[in-house]
Parts: sequence; structure tokens; C-alpha cells
Amino acid sequence: MIVTFPVKRPVGAALGQRTGKAMDVTLHIGAHHCATTTFQNYMRLNGDRLATQGVGFWGPRRTRNGLFRGILPGPTAATGRDLRRRAIGRVQMHLARSDGLGLASLVVSDENMMGTPRENLRLGDLYCGVGERMARYDEAFGGRISNVVVNIRSQDRYWASALGYSLTRGRGAAGRATLERLAYGARCWRDVIADVSCAVSDAQIWVLPFETYAGRPEAQLSAVTGIDAPKTHARNWLNATPHLPELRALVDGMAGPPILPKGDGRWQPFSPPQAAALRENYADDLMWLAGGAGGIARLMPVPDKKPRWDNLPVSNTTRGRTNGDEKRRMARAR
Repeated sequence: MIVTFPVKRPVGAALGQRTGKAMDVTLHIGAHHCATTTFQNYMRLNGDRLATQGVGFWGPRRTRNGLFRGILPGPTAATGRDLRRRAIGRVQMHLARSDGLGLASLVVSDENMMGTPRENLRLGDLYCGVGERMARYDEAFGGRISNVVVNIRSQDRYWASALGYSLTRGRGAAGRATLERLAYGARCWRDVIADVSCAVSDAQIWVLPFETYAGRPEAQLSAVTGIDAPKTHARNWLNATPHLPELRALVDGMAGPPILPKGDGRWQPFSPPQAAALRENYADDLMWLAGGAGGIARLMPVPDKKPRWDNLPVSNTTRGRTNGDEKRRMARAR
């Protein structure tokens, strides 16, 4: 169930002050294991240059350092303070500061706004609470969110990456029942996107496939903001999923039979039928997005791809004229 909150939107004089000058606020919410850390590192290292182009950036070093504390409910000390109200005021104050810098766009990137991979693995599903979470963030930003960017990835690779990182943190390997639940679960990216759209109904939802935009943070930024994004630091890959040799080195000390296969490539914990079912779900998600996603989201076009009308088919690539008599003789040949 998605919980919505009343959002105070600018009216009267406040609306007049922002008309034609409002700063676009874009939330880049992940998902995890979709090169989000690479994108955040790129934005941070190019922060000064992007500021000259009118683009500001808030990343995890800011959002997880107290800025978002209190937006989501959780265990806290009994101080008597309204932490939610204080969090909303804190975000609004930071927004006013960024607005005062004359920025045209503000990109806020933190994949934990959607949830956590650990919770996904525990529940065996994709971001079950994303709707309520995003409704609370929409309230904190005062309805000023212009765009929400969601990165998606083929579920067989997404879950394999999440399980690989779980191994590196000493949580053990997933059992057969867990893999079955992940492979044949009913929830897919379409459900996640629908929940986000319901929670942040006034924003445009953009969906960027990992297979197209991974390792291309400048392409993601250009697609969302429309600026000529710098290519400096654009190929610094971070937090890549460990391959089998690295994973084996980490789990060799664990008790019990070996849990990882031999080889040097990526670890694929799912059986071929399970992986095929996950890839089919992802293909259905992409087809739904390509068909318009019911008007709730838009699939970001592939960058650097020419429109179809710029590449008209050529029917005849030979020089000179064809010999009609020769064609007729060949057609009658037996």
C-alpha cells in the first residue's frame, strides 16, 4: 500500500517568484547495482565544472550525512522533537541555498532512497516499500521534484550482483528456496516504476537501462539535463561486481562444501531455467516501456543513435543498369 502525504505547493506571490526561474530538481534514485556509484563519483569529481553550466549535485556524502535524517521513520532517541518536520525544513533550507546560486538544475543521487539490497534479499522481492518512501521524499522536497531517474537492469544480473555482494559481507550463499523465490517472484521493474509514479505523480519518470547507460555517466547526465556533459572522469568504474576468483578467495574459509563453481567470469547463482525466466521478465518490462508504459514513465532514448529516417535503406548498390533479358532467362532456368 502506498501512503501519500499532503504537499504544500507554492501559491500566490511565491509561485510568481518562481515562474520561469524555477530550478529543476532531479532525483536519481538508482537502482542499486546499476552503476550508481560510478555516476555519483563522476558528478562529484566534475562538480566545479558542472556548476559553471548551471548544474548542482547532492550525493550520498551529503544526503547520508544528516540531510535526510528523519524523512523516513525509524528508531530514534526520545527527545520530543518532531524529526520529520525538522528534516523537511532542513531539505527546504538546502534547496533555497542551491536556488540562490542561480542553478538551472539540481541532481540528487542516492540509491538508498528506493530501499536497500539487503531488504530486497530478505523479502525476496524488488523494493516493496518504494512507494511509501518516495512519497515521503516528495513531501520533503515540497513538490519541487521535476524528474525522477530510475536505472533498471536484467533481473538475472541484478540479483546475481546483489547475492555476490552479500557473499563479500559474510552473509553466506542463498539457498535453493531463496533462488526459486527470486526467479519466479511476481514483482518486476514495472511494479517498481508504477509505485514511484504514484508517489511522485507530478514528476516525469525517466527509465535508463543499465545495458545502455552503464559506464556512461556523461550520457546519463546529458539525457536528463540536456547539457553538453564533460567526459572527464567518465570512465572511472567503481564497485564492479566481484568475479568468481575474488569471490572464491573470500569464501574459502567458510565451512561446508564449495558454493562457487570454477571459472573466471561472473557468478551466476541461478539455474538456466531460472535465469531464462528472469530475462523474460526483463524483456516484458522493456517492451512495456517501449510501448509507452501507460503514460506513467518514459524510456530514455539510446544516446548517439540516429533516427530511423536518417538511415533509409538502399535498394540497389550496384553501378549501371540491370539486364532484364538476363533476369528473365534466369527465372526460367530449371
